Amino acid sequence: MSPTDIKPIPVWQRVKRPRFERISGHGEFDVVVIGGGITGVTTAYLLKKAGKRVCLLERNRIGFVDTGLTTAHLTMVTDQRLPELVSKFGEEAAALAWQAGAQAINIIEANVNELEIDCQFHRVPGYLHESISGQRDESKYLEGDAEVARKLGFEAEFMEHVPYFNRPGVMFPSQAKFHPLKYLMAVAAAVEGGGCRVFEHAEVTEVQDDPQRVLVGEHEIKANRIVIATHVPLTGKTGLVNATLFQSKIYPYSSYVIGAKLPKRLVPDASFWDTTDPYYYLRVDPGSRNDYAIFGGKDHKTGQVDDTQQCFDQLRETLMNILPQAKPDRQWSGQVIETNDGLPYIGETAPGQFAATGFGGNGMTFGTIAATMARDYVLDRKNPWQELFSVDRKKLIAGGWDYVSENVDYPYYFVKDHLERPAAISPESLLPGEGKVIGIGGERVACSRGDDGELNAVSAICPHMGCVVHWNNGEKTWDCPCHGSRFQASGEVIGGPAESPLEKVSLDTGKIIKEEEEHSHSS
Repeated sequence: MSPTDIKPIPVWQRVKRPRFERISGHGEFDVVVIGGGITGVTTAYLLKKAGKRVCLLERNRIGFVDTGLTTAHLTMVTDQRLPELVSKFGEEAAALAWQAGAQAINIIEANVNELEIDCQFHRVPGYLHESISGQRDESKYLEGDAEVARKLGFEAEFMEHVPYFNRPGVMFPSQAKFHPLKYLMAVAAAVEGGGCRVFEHAEVTEVQDDPQRVLVGEHEIKANRIVIATHVPLTGKTGLVNATLFQSKIYPYSSYVIGAKLPKRLVPDASFWDTTDPYYYLRVDPGSRNDYAIFGGKDHKTGQVDDTQQCFDQLRETLMNILPQAKPDRQWSGQVIETNDGLPYIGETAPGQFAATGFGGNGMTFGTIAATMARDYVLDRKNPWQELFSVDRKKLIAGGWDYVSENVDYPYYFVKDHLERPAAISPESLLPGEGKVIGIGGERVACSRGDDGELNAVSAICPHMGCVVHWNNGEKTWDCPCHGSRFQASGEVIGGPAESPLEKVSLDTGKIIKEEEEHSHSS
């Protein structure tokens, strides 16, 4: 199959999904949960079970963005190696971080059993192994990983040769896999009813105080507590300065994925990830006619690679090197949010407001644990991970230099892109699938042409903090290199921290088209 035949859609999204209603009036609930991914849906479900009236708001479709783009590994093993965690935080904190993952898998399994969800959940071994691209013998370091894990009470076995890859590694038994959207749809359906509501296409435009409420367009929903579960947190009630400081401690990375058919039983039903930095990861799922491989990697800071299609091409080439029999048929990219110290931020960000972010490559597990923490916050109960993952933790921060070096991106790209001259070409010269920042009437205009030949023209200035967006040729999106916001070619927000779209502009003047003007043109 040639690269042009590969579908740019995650394999999960082949599943039929129920539709939930649009919001049509005001309301009052105990809790409003903003965001319909793994964190938000699980939070709403746990709070409903606890007897709370919950309103779940998703600006698109349930599971449409980050959860729908995951590779859905379920593992207690964090992106940051265990010896590093111990060195940075101590044995007790490192063990607690891994226990979060183990407990999350147990919670997901319990929900699957309780709701009788057919989502192919099953336990599999996970293998951390020597880099597939390196020549260095890493046996000593991997033996150290296994030894530290066992010391902290986790099952781990060093192996001279892990299955298929035939390289040194560590086997962690009883990790898991599942179909994330089948799981999420069933849990969301269980939230609806009994005084609880789930709304799709319900974008929160403002969070207000006194009384506490959220606005969805002209509709107002009051609530005692608000849980923000939007991957990158909304500003909410924290105020711009505090929200900006919080968002400056998190770093969005794009990660690329190839889906491919495999001959049956070529690779064991398991999860694999290696020691490359950034690491490659693989899961193989058995099927009736063939097995299916989901292979990912080539991570980079969102918006900071010019040719994203090359990332897909390089990833596919690596897959074919390790699995020559693979037949790639899908590719997609997702976004992971890293933090300055490797642990997520989960907790209260303002009175009555709770947020969760920074899950790295452990979105399914940390998102599930975040839901238990949100439930306990609403119920005024202590949670085992409350201090470890606190959003204002200070005594745990050992990565101050990482914070400084990571956030050099904002001033660097802000100044560089504003000094750089935009392309002096006609928008009409753009080819299908091409996008460029073009100078029109002294303004920077993000112009792109769709595969159908239609031209889009939007402001190239990210509404979050004023950086210039870059064209992502692999995904056909506009990405911000400063803080990782992503936008559709037509300007709509795909992922934050930006909360408003790139504004539509005139191809003649480069000026923003006011809403009234747009309506008059369309009528």
